[in-house]
Amino acid sequence: MFKNLSRADIRFLVALLVVHAVYFAIAVHYKRIYNGDSYEYIYMATNILDKGWFYAGNPALSIQPEYMTLRPPGYPLFLAGIYLFTLNNWVVLVIQTLISIANVYFMRHIMRMINYSRKYDWVLLAFVLLYPSQCINANIIAPDLLLQSTILAYAYNFIRLLRQRRLRFAVGMGIALCAGVMLKPVVHPIIYVHALLMMLAGIYVYKALLRSFVAAMLPLLLVVAYGYANYARTGKVHFSSMQSFNAIFYYYNYYKDTEGVDKAEAFLQEERAKIATMPTFAERYDYANKRGRELLLQNFGSYMVYHIKHSLRLLIDPGKGEIDLFTGRLTLGTLYDVHNTEGFYDTYRTRGIDGLEAYVARNPSLPIAFMVMVFNVLRTIGMLLYFFNKQTNYRLRLFMFLLIAYFVMITGPIANTRYFMPVSLLSMGIAAIGYQRVLQRLKNKAIIAGLERQESYH
Repeated sequence: MFKNLSRADIRFLVALLVVHAVYFAIAVHYKRIYNGDSYEYIYMATNILDKGWFYAGNPALSIQPEYMTLRPPGYPLFLAGIYLFTLNNWVVLVIQTLISIANVYFMRHIMRMINYSRKYDWVLLAFVLLYPSQCINANIIAPDLLLQSTILAYAYNFIRLLRQRRLRFAVGMGIALCAGVMLKPVVHPIIYVHALLMMLAGIYVYKALLRSFVAAMLPLLLVVAYGYANYARTGKVHFSSMQSFNAIFYYYNYYKDTEGVDKAEAFLQEERAKIATMPTFAERYDYANKRGRELLLQNFGSYMVYHIKHSLRLLIDPGKGEIDLFTGRLTLGTLYDVHNTEGFYDTYRTRGIDGLEAYVARNPSLPIAFMVMVFNVLRTIGMLLYFFNKQTNYRLRLFMFLLIAYFVMITGPIANTRYFMPVSLLSMGIAAIGYQRVLQRLKNKAIIAGLERQESYH
C-alpha cells in the first residue's frame, strides 16, 4: 500500500499529516481527550496490568459484576500494551493519529481496487477534511478509531474474495470481525449474518464446505467462548452487560421525546430501582433485556418510526456537540444534562425559527457545523449515486449498502457522530466514486461536443 508512492500519493499523505497535526495541536491546547466512556477503558487497562483482571470499574470501590463485562477487552488491551512502556495518554493519541492517517490512506487504497481514480483526490480529501469527527476521535481515548480499522479490513477482504474467489480472504473477513467484536459489542449481530453468508457461499459458489465452515465459525466460536468465560465470572452466559442496559435506555429516549423529560426520568429511576433489588447479576441482566423488549414491542410501530428518523439523522449530523466538547466550549455534564434545552434540535422544537437567532449568537461553531452538514448531504448524495450505478458489481453495491445501513440503523435514538465512525470512511470513498462517474460523463460529453464543433467547422 505504501510502496512506489506517486506524487499524488505523497500529496495526499502530506495533506492528511498537516490536518491531523492541527487537530493534535488543538487537543494539546484544550486537553479534551476523554469522553463519557474513556475512564472505564483506562480502568480496565490498568486493572489488566496490575492484576490481570478484566474489570472496567474503579477497584478501590465495591466490586460490581456489571463492570466485569461492560467493555470488551480489545481496546483496554491496546491501552495496556502502551501503558507497559509509558502510562501516558498523549502517546496513545499520537499512535491513534498515525492509525487515523493509515485508515484514510487504506480506505483510498480500497477504493482504488474498485475503480477510484487518484485524479479525484480533491473530492475525497474534501469529504475527509470536512468531517471533523475523524480527526477528533483520533484524539479521544475511545475504541471507535480501531473499530474503523477492523471494518476497513473486513471490506478489503470482501473485495478480494469477490475478485479472486480465494477463501483465505473469507478467513481474513472472519479475523477482522473477531477483532471488531472485541473492541465494541455493536459488531456482535454482524457475526451471525457473516456466518450464514459464508456457509451459503461455500456451498453454492466456492464448493469448499470445510474452509467456508472455518471462515464462518471463527468469529462465532470466539463470541461463544467469550460468553462462557463471562459465565464463569458473572453466572450468566452473555457478551456484554451494556446490551441489557441499552435495551431499556433505547425506550427511555423515546419516552423522553414523547412524554417529556420528567416522566422519562421517573420511569428510568423506577426501572433502576427494581433492578437494584435483584440479588444476582443474571437476574438483573435477564430482567433488563426482557423489560426492554416488552417496552419496544408495546409501541412497536411508533417507536420504529422514531428509531428510523433518528438513525437517518446520523447521515447528515455535523457533530456540533462533539466539536464544542473538543474545543472546550461544552462540558460532558452539559451535554448529558437531560434538562438542557439549549441544543439546536431542542431550540428549534421549542422556540421555532425565532429561537435560532439567539442560538446562532451563542454558538460561534455553528458556521463550521453548517459547512460540515452541507458536505455530509453531498456525501449522502454521492453514496446514492454509487448505489444506483448499475456499472458497479451489484454484490459490491449491496455489501456496501448493508454494511453502512447497519451502522446507521443500529444507533436509533442514541445516535452520535462517533457511532458512524466504523463506516464513515467507506461512505466517503464510495461517495467520491459516485461523483467521479458523474464528472467523467460530463467530461466525455464536453469532449464529444468539442469534436463535433471541430467537424462542423470543416
